[in-house]
Amino acid sequence: MYEADLKQILAVRHENGADFWAAPDGRICIERPISTLTALLIMSELRVPQSHEAVKGAAELVLKACREDGRVRIAPKGAIYPCHTALAAAALCRNGYVGDRRVQTMLEHLLANRFEDGGWRCKKFIFGRGPETNYSNPGVTLLALDVFRFAGMNDESQELDAAVETLLSHWTVRAPTGPCHYGMGKLFMQVEYPFLRYNLFYYTYVLSFYPKASKERRFLEAFATLNKKLDSQNRMIVERPNRKLEKLEICRKGKPSETAIQRYLEIKKNMEAGI
Repeated sequence: MYEADLKQILAVRHENGADFWAAPDGRICIERPISTLTALLIMSELRVPQSHEAVKGAAELVLKACREDGRVRIAPKGAIYPCHTALAAAALCRNGYVGDRRVQTMLEHLLANRFEDGGWRCKKFIFGRGPETNYSNPGVTLLALDVFRFAGMNDESQELDAAVETLLSHWTVRAPTGPCHYGMGKLFMQVEYPFLRYNLFYYTYVLSFYPKASKERRFLEAFATLNKKLDSQNRMIVERPNRKLEKLEICRKGKPSETAIQRYLEIKKNMEAGI
């Protein structure tokens, strides 16, 4: 099953004009149909080994996009936002690159540039400014917390407790927060897989790695909501696949996903271990 899905991903590796899902000018974020960053995230779910030439080639493009200060420039022009760095770091860490010096620089930059509530916030006010924008962006914060668990900062350090709290608080608030207006509405509550965007499954998965969250009432409510998504055989059913990925076997709409089930079991294992 994984080999067939990988074949589909590899079949579009030149669609953006260059190899490894990139554009000729070096852009690694063009989703036509998928980008270098998205391809790396998907390949990690397909358990493609780090030694695979496609993983190595795509990862090297991302590493080259890392500036000396740790920020990641995903395109030759335009602003650089925290979400770019967090997404790039997640794509690399999920494929075994957490020990690379450049990835460590990304993590140092993210730690040094948090918003006042402990999360991360892109200063891009596409919806205008209001009271709700005076908070970090939940989606970016979730990505960053996903990254830091690979660095071992989820278990012993309390440095990220404030960031965890911003996500737990969002479970109560539900309304869109942050400049990018991340909310918890109907779409958030649908099981989306692979983990590419802010949604119930990804939210619960990442927070399960953090002790501050794993035994907390708000997290347990989120986990109980996720449990209702299981079918009669305790299989995770994908409700909202990315439309560009819906032909992959790991994320067929309305079908159980073996890799998604494995991620769900990781959540349970984290909770049972008392992480």
